[in-house]
Amino acid sequence: MLTGFKNFIMKGNVVDLAVAVVIGTAFGAVVTALVNKVLMPFVAAIVGSPNFDSFAKVELNGNAIEFGVLLTAIVNFLLISAAIYFVVVMPMNLMIERRNRRLGINQDVKKESAEDPQIALLTEIRDALKERTR
Repeated sequence: MLTGFKNFIMKGNVVDLAVAVVIGTAFGAVVTALVNKVLMPFVAAIVGSPNFDSFAKVELNGNAIEFGVLLTAIVNFLLISAAIYFVVVMPMNLMIERRNRRLGINQDVKKESAEDPQIALLTEIRDALKERTR
């Protein structure tokens, strides 16, 4: 029983997932600080409020319908998405592109060579069957 547990824990996927969760949590704090302490104060300086929660409140039969809360959530989502794209994704893509150019790696050739061998075999079988029926 303990051997099975040890084998499970030592699998690369479990360790990789654990590392990704820890790094993701730490990076979440960076993104939260960027949005809450840099981008939202910038929005507040332009709009006059750090959020839109009080915007477009409607009361219907004693129930408050707060469209502003939805608007705040949408703006936060867009700001977080933009922060991740411009701070992480775009620089990483540029670094990968520069590395590939420096190493002389052609992305199109790499994609073709990375084709699944099973798919290639199935394609050959399909083509052979087509030839046989002609």
